[in-house]
Amino acid sequence: MGRLRSIRLSLRFIAPLAITLALLAYGLVPLVDRLTLRWWVNDLDTRSQLIANTMHDQLADLVAQGAGPKINSLFMRAIQDERLYALAYCDETPTYPSSLGCRPPDPTGEGHSVVRLRQGPLHVVQHPVFQGTERLGSLILVHDMSFVERRSADTRRYLIGMFVVLGIVISLVTVFIAHLSWRGWVSGVRALLRGEGIVQPFGPASSSEDVHPLASDLRALLRDLDMTRRSRDQTANWSPEMLRGVLREQLLGDEVLVVSNREPFIHVRADKEIELLRPASGLVTALEPVMRACSGTWIAHGSGSADHSTVDRHDRLRVPPEKPTYTLRRVWLSPEEEKGYYAGFANEGLWPLCHIAHVRPIFRTADWEQYVRVNRRFADVVCEEARTEDPVVLVQDYHFALLPRMIRERLPGATIITFWHIPWPNPESFGICPWREELIAGLLGSTILGFHTRFHCQNFVETVDRFLEARIERESSTISYGGDLTRVEPYPISIQWPSEWANDQLPVALCRAKVLRVEQLQDDVLLGVGVDRLDYTKGIVERFLAVERLLELHPEYVGRFVFVQIAAPSRSSLEEYQHFESRVRTLAARINARFGRDGYQPIHLKVEHHPPQIVNEYYRAANVCVVTSLHDGMNLVAKEFIASRDDEQGVLVLSQFTGAARELHDALLVNPYHGEQCAEALYRALIMPADEQRVRMRSMRRLVQEFNVYRWAGAMLLDAARLRNRRRVSQRIVEHQREATPLPE
Repeated sequence: MGRLRSIRLSLRFIAPLAITLALLAYGLVPLVDRLTLRWWVNDLDTRSQLIANTMHDQLADLVAQGAGPKINSLFMRAIQDERLYALAYCDETPTYPSSLGCRPPDPTGEGHSVVRLRQGPLHVVQHPVFQGTERLGSLILVHDMSFVERRSADTRRYLIGMFVVLGIVISLVTVFIAHLSWRGWVSGVRALLRGEGIVQPFGPASSSEDVHPLASDLRALLRDLDMTRRSRDQTANWSPEMLRGVLREQLLGDEVLVVSNREPFIHVRADKEIELLRPASGLVTALEPVMRACSGTWIAHGSGSADHSTVDRHDRLRVPPEKPTYTLRRVWLSPEEEKGYYAGFANEGLWPLCHIAHVRPIFRTADWEQYVRVNRRFADVVCEEARTEDPVVLVQDYHFALLPRMIRERLPGATIITFWHIPWPNPESFGICPWREELIAGLLGSTILGFHTRFHCQNFVETVDRFLEARIERESSTISYGGDLTRVEPYPISIQWPSEWANDQLPVALCRAKVLRVEQLQDDVLLGVGVDRLDYTKGIVERFLAVERLLELHPEYVGRFVFVQIAAPSRSSLEEYQHFESRVRTLAARINARFGRDGYQPIHLKVEHHPPQIVNEYYRAANVCVVTSLHDGMNLVAKEFIASRDDEQGVLVLSQFTGAARELHDALLVNPYHGEQCAEALYRALIMPADEQRVRMRSMRRLVQEFNVYRWAGAMLLDAARLRNRRRVSQRIVEHQREATPLPE
């Protein structure tokens, strides 16, 4: 009888609960549909605004010129996006529904509407097109919203299923508790309904003071998750406009300072004129388009022979010359400082230490003293250039390992993002450095410390664990040292997409004809290309040996295959680099003497600086690009080659010891120390069918386009924005607590 009574009482509770859950589900599903539609409409509004801003200037120029076919071509390229259904300047695209007209219905009066046609719901938004102050017309963007209905249907099914499962679970739990003690269960429910709380079996109920910190942490976590989700949703097509939006919205327009040894523009004297050069540097290739978007200040060593003649009295210069968008602040170093800090400690010590290239690092006390002095000099300049007490400072590379701590001591409110562009070795290797603790402590002055790969992050954390007394939180990738918290994260660097000369470059066929004419080659030659600084870490010797082995194994390619190696001179004053250049020239001459005949030479070695536009032409002309670095942080040559091939042809042979190999899985990955393997990869590249080349290249181009340099910078800046916001909230809480705490009498 007791069991039946408990079951009847349970059913009395379950029946109203089931009805309540059913009514709740019935009312909640339409609400979720409306909220989902509103969210997606807002997202599509933002997406449409970004697309319209990106296309506005080019469209306005084409409309003013009356270039109808070019407008249609522009629109057809844009609607390759899977969600962008149609574009129109009135009715330029053939897929634009004629029933919409040039002024789509706008029942909300907010510039957008959801229109339902036979093919499904469409999101329509209208943006004005101006030429100066004159309005030329309207750009209408139409997004396909059928995916919203599909996701809403899925959401309804999940909600209904969730309520059914929830009802069953609650019913089973209720019956189980009723079987154990129906009197205690009823008393507990009555106490709960009276607001007395649930009685704990081993003590009093938790107080609200105990719950509040947990609720606060949970809300903060949910906010971070929501920001991460939204930022991930919005990064499909990162652009300069989106990066500027991140700075404006997330960082509230805070000033951005970049510090690097290499400057983006170098002025040198050529006879009686001043010539402008852009250095062959992966760092400059990555950062220069970011600075154009950020409009900040770039602080760098002025190393050009005419740099003094081109700055103002504050050592500043607006760049780039054709369209100034940011400020270059040059820092002057004496020959002794440059020799000790740059050539000595940085490039004879840290560079070989961090690269597994079998070159012994050299450490001298005099070089270290110059390194400290120059880092302090740059810290002084950062403080001079900072207009606020909490700027965002991006410190670049191994030349400035001490700089983050120096800036932190003078600008404690600054957000310091340090990016280490080269690999970080294991603790045993880094332990060779006599000043290892000072370097690590300097880097831990950063708010965020970035590397190319997770593996390099782990090596750094292990190095800190080995040599410093610091608190390491591996799950959150943070290190606490000296009262400062540093977040260590991977941020794979990339390139600008599209390149700044993408619209002006010659077609692939003309590029190939031009390169073959310059190199004096036959039209049917198979062309390989390598582009590097003349550095022992780039595997140039191993590359030449692979070419030699290819010609040995496949003699039919003698006379048909030519490899052009563009090698920009680098660090020529260092003895190790002088020996390396001599070795490269000797090896190329030996291979050419062995296989050359009747004007044919298999290796064309070009030890000279080439402008980026010329290098791009070699990329577009080549059948295969070879990157055989012995150890590299990322290697942007691989990505530049991919970005240049809009014909979706060409093959990339890539060293497995580059950071790029962790992303570009459709390249032919090789071990550069294995000559036969590299030769076989070259042979496979030369015989690869066009269809396979297209599939591989299309996949890699999609990846480089999505993960471009703006996304790299945006990821770091978004993380910095979150940390800045948390710090500001924490400071306000501390200030509030201080104000609320009465002073002791």
